[in-house]
Amino acid sequence: MTAGGSDSRAGKLMGFEALGLLAGAKRAGDWSGTLPEITGLSVDSRRTRPGHLFAALPGSIAHGGEFVPFALRMGAAAVLTDAEGLRLAEAAGGGPVGVPVLLVENPRRALALAAARWSGDQPEVVVAVTGTNGKTSVASFTRQIWESLGERAVSFGTVGVEGAVSASLAHTTPEPIQLHALLAELADKGVTHAAMEASSHGLDQHRLDGVRLAAAAFTNATRDHLDYHHSFEAYVEAKLGLISRVLPRGGVAVINIDDPVGARFADAARAREQKVLGVGRAAGADLRLLAQRFDATGQEARFEWQGRAFAVRLDLVGGFQAMNALVAAGLAIGSGSAAGRVFDALPRLETVRGRMQRAATRQNGAAVFVDYAHTPDAISTALAALRPHVLGRLVIAFGAGGDRDRGKRPLMGKAAAEGADVVFVTDDNPRSEDAAAIRAAILEGCPEATEIGDRAEAILAAVDALGPGDALLIAGKGHETGQIVGDDVLPFDDAEQASVAAAALDGLGA
Repeated sequence: MTAGGSDSRAGKLMGFEALGLLAGAKRAGDWSGTLPEITGLSVDSRRTRPGHLFAALPGSIAHGGEFVPFALRMGAAAVLTDAEGLRLAEAAGGGPVGVPVLLVENPRRALALAAARWSGDQPEVVVAVTGTNGKTSVASFTRQIWESLGERAVSFGTVGVEGAVSASLAHTTPEPIQLHALLAELADKGVTHAAMEASSHGLDQHRLDGVRLAAAAFTNATRDHLDYHHSFEAYVEAKLGLISRVLPRGGVAVINIDDPVGARFADAARAREQKVLGVGRAAGADLRLLAQRFDATGQEARFEWQGRAFAVRLDLVGGFQAMNALVAAGLAIGSGSAAGRVFDALPRLETVRGRMQRAATRQNGAAVFVDYAHTPDAISTALAALRPHVLGRLVIAFGAGGDRDRGKRPLMGKAAAEGADVVFVTDDNPRSEDAAAIRAAILEGCPEATEIGDRAEAILAAVDALGPGDALLIAGKGHETGQIVGDDVLPFDDAEQASVAAAALDGLGA
């Protein structure tokens, strides 16, 4: 299976009206004669085919309007863009665009809605979750609940498509043409339930518009992706779009009401006449976490639903995982699953790859965990969640990605120093930046840390430092199987490195 594109349904033709593109659009270009039937949609001029509607979208580096002449040479029959795109297209082509041009204020949203109409089918039940932390776990847990109930289900996002169908994805939230083609293909393969992650980038760029959601969830909001959004307020506003724009009226909004901005999401839901299902420790929560008790391999959680208390064993390490499980339960209930059966499924939940994943255990009993935590708050939360499971010292090895928010690096160092007993600072994905400079920024927040640039060497040293009862958290890359250095992606898997290090140190490799 592939995420596909609009050409995945060969021979299909649709008119502008059927694609929903004529209402509210201004017209430019050559509208003489009969309007063309559209054979597909494309945003990359290199993938444009004869008869396509080419969407020339504004981008962070260039505007797609510059590539309209090439798309026309590839056979584009029409163009969707904004006023700036038309100006650039005419400048690049040296004159008027010779095909019909649809001018809209927000071509990204128009494309997403057109892609939804083009692809057509979607699974019967689709839910989405947004938030800084917990999206992957919540989506996976929701899918696992549905599977326990006998549904043919998938989850998709950062780790690809998992469940009844498996596939890789290039983005947490695919571009709209690929997203709607994926949903249609899942429906064709008999998938009835799908849980998806909604990234702030994807929401800001209207990639989810046109997805028919039954329920949507908000987990939390802390500093992240400010290299793209530039302010925390803009970041929150992007995520708020899941409730205020994508989830339809009458849908169910599952909101973590413990989060400081949770009230804004709940208010937005009520303004859209959506049903709010509050999750949290607060007294007003509909699905309330009452208590937790931790051990080396998981936790006992006590929660309340509609005045009735439940005690559930979760084989999940990390206190925050109970909240993730309850948000997933809220999505399942909110999208139509019977509450009693949902609660019965919770003890069968399994951790997501790279999310507080137990990767290795030393012969002395010390445990090694791998987690995707890559923000200051995520590191603090992960360490605090691990602490109750650990009898001895808590050790962390982590770095920060290059070409991303630089301001969070010393904050990540501070979070590590405050939450762990021993800190190792190493490389993450330096990308185009100088790795030593990234580490230096982190060390401003944790000057007592041990600095080892080579990530494999750092993991080996951290695993070697573990005594009986200790635990190590390798943070930052989670499920990733490569390390990005410059333009190269080098094979690297934190869980694999941890396992190899533990085996080598305990003499198990021979």
